[in-house]
Amino acid sequence: MNTEPRFSAPEILQSIAGAGRALLRRQRGDGHWVFELEADATIPAEYVLLEHYMDRITPDRQAKIGVYLRRIQGEHGGWPMFHAGAFDLSASVKAYCALKAIGDDPQAPHMIRARQAILDHGGAERANVFTRIQLTLFGAIPWRGVPVMPVEVMYLPKWFFFNIWAMSYWARACVVPLLVLQALHPRARNPQGLSFDEIFRNSPEDICDWIRGPYRSRWGVAFKYIDTFLRVTEPVLSKIARGKAIAKAVAFVDERLNGEDGLGAIYPAMAYALMMYDVLGYPRDDPRCITIWKAIDKLLVENEDEIYCQPCVSPVWDTSLSGHAMIEACRSGGVDAQKDLDAACDWLVARQVTEVRGDWAETRPDLRPGGWAFQYRNDHYPDVDDTAVVAMLLHRNGRPEHAEAVEKARGWIVGMQSRNGGWGAFDADNDREFLNHIPFSDHGALLDPPTADVTGRCVSLLAQLGREEDRPVIHRALTYLRAEQEPDGSWYGRWGTNYIYGTWSVLCALNAAGVPHDDAMVRRAVDWLISIQRADGGWGEDERSYDVGRYVENAESLPSQTAWAMLGLMAAGQADHPAVSKGAAYLQSSQGAQGEWQERAYNAVGFPRVFYLKYHGYRLFFPLFALSRFHNLKRGNSRQVNFGF
Repeated sequence: MNTEPRFSAPEILQSIAGAGRALLRRQRGDGHWVFELEADATIPAEYVLLEHYMDRITPDRQAKIGVYLRRIQGEHGGWPMFHAGAFDLSASVKAYCALKAIGDDPQAPHMIRARQAILDHGGAERANVFTRIQLTLFGAIPWRGVPVMPVEVMYLPKWFFFNIWAMSYWARACVVPLLVLQALHPRARNPQGLSFDEIFRNSPEDICDWIRGPYRSRWGVAFKYIDTFLRVTEPVLSKIARGKAIAKAVAFVDERLNGEDGLGAIYPAMAYALMMYDVLGYPRDDPRCITIWKAIDKLLVENEDEIYCQPCVSPVWDTSLSGHAMIEACRSGGVDAQKDLDAACDWLVARQVTEVRGDWAETRPDLRPGGWAFQYRNDHYPDVDDTAVVAMLLHRNGRPEHAEAVEKARGWIVGMQSRNGGWGAFDADNDREFLNHIPFSDHGALLDPPTADVTGRCVSLLAQLGREEDRPVIHRALTYLRAEQEPDGSWYGRWGTNYIYGTWSVLCALNAAGVPHDDAMVRRAVDWLISIQRADGGWGEDERSYDVGRYVENAESLPSQTAWAMLGLMAAGQADHPAVSKGAAYLQSSQGAQGEWQERAYNAVGFPRVFYLKYHGYRLFFPLFALSRFHNLKRGNSRQVNFGF
């Protein structure tokens, strides 16, 4: 008996039309899309503590954040890093401290459960470095409880094994203002006199092993000795060049403040910059401080009786991905939205970074700018992933007036290729892996090395453009991708969850670059995707796959990941495979009456094993993209995907 779902063009078109209308309803008047970007409890908790640090408390806002934090508390008593995840000590410490600051009674049942869970997992003293920094700022632990990072780091040259340019953009933007805080040891204003003694197993003053193993390698042991040495020598350094080093750090931040989009356009960097100016004596009405608060306010999301703080916003990413879904839907005939698509492309072109030579120029000084940033504005920090996705959309949409923007993007991406053939997101050759073992980097995310998913996107663009002179660039990248394939046939996904995301990204690139569909590399990836399809026809991967280093099935199928798997299989020439038909049937059956899909699980990652993300738009535009492409391939004369993405 044939159980393969029957392809019905009218039914598929009905789903496409409904999804297209749902997406168009969310398009802004100027042509762009932006969806919520949700992380875990840490960012809203840090926001609460920032208000108490600065004595700028907004009771109504904090009360609504409290509602949010209580709602996402786990059954284990603490807070997870993602929906239905395991207890996470650092997130739980921050959430507990924030709720206490908001005014929750420590003897309330939810606070007792949280406190006991924290103590059962070693107490607040065993939280990660950035959590201990928050506690230090409130005087809960001594400054010796965090690793030494002398502000004189600002003077270290690029050839030295450790310097600010050897860090990733996100680390650099946070660390520079933090260096000033660590040099001057400020204390929160803390008008309520908050203390957090009850979540420590031992008195912080008696703890001698703040920085301890187990270490991930012998580098960790070596850096522990360096940290010990610095604790002795730092007072000497402070008498020699501290003032000039602080001035150098302030100048770095001043140059990159980025208006109301904020330093690095990410919350932690904004908060540290605000505290830096405060400890240096800048008045509250200083234009820089006022602007930073405005940038932070723009990250807040208010839903009915709740508020949470986003780590950043994602309009360029959301708009470009929505555009790819819409252009495919328009080709199906199920959606009539060419004017809306053109408006999105115009909006994107206006945000290309063509004048500012950002931090990436430290390693590529002769390269002309031409990228896009993830956020509304972040000119010092464009990324090649956004740039490739935007440029592919502009090229496919085909308007002559956008050709120059595409060419600038192409040139910038070619120049940002790393020596091993791959691409990192924001910097080239940012791969000094041993730095992930310094005590300050206990999160293991200090760097931005090349990854398969970002490399796949760059190959997709260059192959779609088809320039003969780019063939050597693509060849080096394909060699890198072949070496990065996992033993089971998948690829690791650095920026989306996880192996499904990485495998989809690379299969699109291999197809665009002309790698035959019967190549062993492609066949193994196809077999892997088919092998993990769930009984309901969908796909779903859990964030735990980052912890264990292999695919872990989610508790339920996810529309976004089902779309990724379908798009990957179709790129590999499998549009007629029953697995793709079953995936389409799952998407049709799970679509809501308003044309939308629902998704509870998180679907992306900020830092693997440390910080996860939920893109609220993924559940909308990726299923539309996959269904539209499925329809177009099944109704066309060829099953070949002719675009990079």
